[in-house]
Amino acid sequence: MKLQMAKRIIISGGGTGGHVFPAISIANALKSIDESVIIHFVGALGRLEMAKVPEAGYEITGLPVAGFMRKISFKNINVLIKLIKSLRKSRKIIKTFKPDVVVGVGGYASGPVLRVAGRKGIPTLIQEQNSYAGITNKLLAKKAKLICVAYEGMEKYFPAEKILLTGNPVRKDLYELGNKREEAISYFDLEDNIPIALVLGGSGGSRTINESIAEKLGQLEKNKIQVIWQTGKHYYESMKKFHGESSVSMVHLHDFIDRMDLAYAAADIIVSRAGAGTIAELTIVGKPVILIPSPNVAEDHQTKNALALADKNAALMLRDSESVEKLADTIIKLIKDTQKRRMLSGNIQSMAIKDSDVIIAQEILKLA
Repeated sequence: MKLQMAKRIIISGGGTGGHVFPAISIANALKSIDESVIIHFVGALGRLEMAKVPEAGYEITGLPVAGFMRKISFKNINVLIKLIKSLRKSRKIIKTFKPDVVVGVGGYASGPVLRVAGRKGIPTLIQEQNSYAGITNKLLAKKAKLICVAYEGMEKYFPAEKILLTGNPVRKDLYELGNKREEAISYFDLEDNIPIALVLGGSGGSRTINESIAEKLGQLEKNKIQVIWQTGKHYYESMKKFHGESSVSMVHLHDFIDRMDLAYAAADIIVSRAGAGTIAELTIVGKPVILIPSPNVAEDHQTKNALALADKNAALMLRDSESVEKLADTIIKLIKDTQKRRMLSGNIQSMAIKDSDVIIAQEILKLA
């Protein structure tokens, strides 16, 4: 009788929490379905995945890959050299690890690994998280066996016969927030009977969102709104100094929030960037949301993500350029408008696709 060998999977990509945490969710789902599966991550050196993936219990190899500058720059020569080195290293990884399937979740490291795998005839799967496909994924799609997407209408970017609507994976601890409210209030040292706004700027923080809150701290406190404010590590010290000088007591400052499940459970409304991973979480959480898409991303995909919700009355959207002027007023108006909050909450919940990680994991195992 022939022994069945353990399936070997490479998951490549990362760069931001929106890529890293869904990738880890997929890996966990693979292990829950088949505990014998062997998983190896490939990321970009110096990026978030190099810390978070080992913390989740998986091995990872880093590539020296970086993104091209969108304008003409001599720095692109160095980026090209890094790409060549990354392709060479990807060949070595694939030759040594011998994967049955290679999965790309987006981010700089996806490109070299999937390109090498495709040329060697190894089945590849792309997880496209955004409502607007980037150039790299459009190129990689030619060799991909399957493309898992989070939004309808992606046929304009990819061959229709390769597309499967799966949604974006989210952390399992977000599925049962209803019974965590009391714990959340205690964890963040909040008052239960005063409205709470959760302000997020993505894993790296957002200068615009931070400035928008910093400018109007007094206005928010005057309207009796508590704020859980994640600044990002880069902005924390400057915002901490600003907050200390303002003598505002109802704002709770954090550089990074480890218990996002409790932050979501505590919030009455949420202010956020519009990364694909974050939006997937917000549809599961089902709270009223104000989205401020970052303009500093490839192909302005966050604006397209935000519009996909705003056009269905599932979120409010502010442009980055109008945030400092309008964000505080928008928060106050939304807190006071119970009917609008109920409508936004219902509409965003209707867009949720649950168990995306399991659906994607099952497709990976089919390819293997």
